Amino acid sequence: MKKYISNFTKYRFLLGELIKKGITLKYRRSYLGILWTLIEPLLTMIVLTIVFGTLFGNQDKQFPVYILSGRLLYSFFSNSTKIAMKSIRTHSGMIKKVYVPKYMYPLASILTDYVIFLISLIILVLVGAVLKVKPTFYLFQAVIPLVLMPIMAYGIGLVLATLSVFFRDLEYIWSVALMMIMYTSAIFYKPARIIDGGYGWLLDINPLYSIVVNFRNSIFGMPLDQRALALSLIYSFGFLVVGIFMFVKKQDQFILHV
Repeated sequence: MKKYISNFTKYRFLLGELIKKGITLKYRRSYLGILWTLIEPLLTMIVLTIVFGTLFGNQDKQFPVYILSGRLLYSFFSNSTKIAMKSIRTHSGMIKKVYVPKYMYPLASILTDYVIFLISLIILVLVGAVLKVKPTFYLFQAVIPLVLMPIMAYGIGLVLATLSVFFRDLEYIWSVALMMIMYTSAIFYKPARIIDGGYGWLLDINPLYSIVVNFRNSIFGMPLDQRALALSLIYSFGFLVVGIFMFVKKQDQFILHV
């Protein structure tokens, strides 16, 4: 463990440079730049509110905040895992030329998107203020899902990055899996119907849903759902352990396949 910590300390500067590079490349040749990080979720929220709120007769005035909170988490999870999955192949040139701890590449991918995600939370605060979602003491609980989210994304990112080196079609399979995760994360609807209909297990096997639940509870002034908290802890650290194990075991073979 001491070896890995000292190795990380040695290359932490490179991690910062990779994050800066990731943010710069994301908004290169974009006129709106970082401002798009705020505009895109706002526009998405408006469209989803019209479709799943107005047209479906939802009269809850704070429903846009409900949608936006779930959508922001899903967007981070989706974007960060897709970028992490490609991170080894994207940096194949550097991997072949110089030694850098290979776990730095998926980690930088996750942290790059996490910085952008944190910036996008500004729009959630503004929309919440406009729609009069009153902050309570429970808002401090949001730190827990916000910390667990990147841990789980990194664990899954390591698994995907490892597998995608040897199985390139994983990119298309993961896109389908993300669609399933999105529709079982209760982003656009209240989950009561699914639970009452006997399909609550679909929510339980979705690693993202448990984090979304407690993030929303924090925003709307409710205590953490203990079952969701337990599941989110299991998923986050479970994926992290599995991801590290797979990545470390296979990383020496990457150079033969990238």
